[in-house]
Amino acid sequence: MDFKNFIADNDLSNFPIGLGGCRISDLSFDSCDYDVFVFDEKLETDNVISYDDNFIVVHHASLSETNSEKLIQYHKLKILHDESWDLRMLISKINEKHASLFSDFAKNCLIESQFCSQKAIEGINSSDVFAPCWQKCATYYLANAISSINHLPSSPSHMLDSLRKLHSTPINEHIAMVNQTVGIERATPTLLERMLKSTIGFSDLIEKNNHSQIIQQKYDFFVTNSMISDCYFYLGYVNKTNFVKIKDTISRNPDLFHILKIAFDVEADTNLIQQQSELVQKSCNEILGILSSA
Repeated sequence: MDFKNFIADNDLSNFPIGLGGCRISDLSFDSCDYDVFVFDEKLETDNVISYDDNFIVVHHASLSETNSEKLIQYHKLKILHDESWDLRMLISKINEKHASLFSDFAKNCLIESQFCSQKAIEGINSSDVFAPCWQKCATYYLANAISSINHLPSSPSHMLDSLRKLHSTPINEHIAMVNQTVGIERATPTLLERMLKSTIGFSDLIEKNNHSQIIQQKYDFFVTNSMISDCYFYLGYVNKTNFVKIKDTISRNPDLFHILKIAFDVEADTNLIQQQSELVQKSCNEILGILSSA
């Protein structure tokens, strides 16, 4: 990938720019996109650009960022353009405190997981159709937390495989709870095809940035390589990310459940949803207890 030409062609040379994501790690697949962080201080959604037969996701970023989730994404960025050296200084500061950033993000994910679990339980009692969607989000937040505690990047394409490879610890034992409540045991090629169509539809509805082309490309890679469970986890994670973007207004859009029940592959048994939500809450409480006593 010729990033010099990409920067010039897209008129980005006035800003510090870094390459992040799985393309700078040992995890990347041929299907992975390139995550380019442009520190232009803009509050805009990501742009998906097709360039030289590759997909590039342009993330608009800020040098004064304080959010631990975003700062973790800047950890180990490969600098592509930084005439002012401002990006180098930011990365240096992040490297100095990266352990505390991962810890902070993990705790935030555990709190969000508890919130989603409670929303699922309350939703069951109030007959909220989105209750099983909240339960799915709770599980993905738990997975995020465990990944962050182990200083792993939040990469939905690689997270399940990374979690499988972790050494056994009191915290990592809760990976079993992720596997138990996320639904990967139901994954089949036929189901994945249905999930894909709904996931793309939901992405186009919420993101409106051609991310669906990347989703399709990654789905094709997973299925071709018989990575059925990883594909299921990936599609669910994408839906969780988009669901969270509209969580404050989701109750006013009950029609969205028709697409989400397939995209998320939601569970219909309310007793099981409540049981799973309570188990995730228990895992979160136990992990928070371990972290607070460390």
